[in-house]
Amino acid sequence: MAKISPILQVGLSCATFPLLLALGALPCLTKTLVELGEMSEEVFRGDRLPVLSFPEAQEGEEA
Repeated sequence: MAKISPILQVGLSCATFPLLLALGALPCLTKTLVELGEMSEEVFRGDRLPVLSFPEAQEGEEA
């Protein structure tokens, strides 16, 4: 079996924890971003906006 250099072992050890942390945090981050998107849709949905009254079209006028 080939020997791995100590520098490579240390580098691999230092890179493993952040990778596992990122994989663990990914579902939480995805859920948070989806909820943020749904909240932003609520702002632009329009059910809280006032109803605008449009003038009635007179006979003979084109719409």
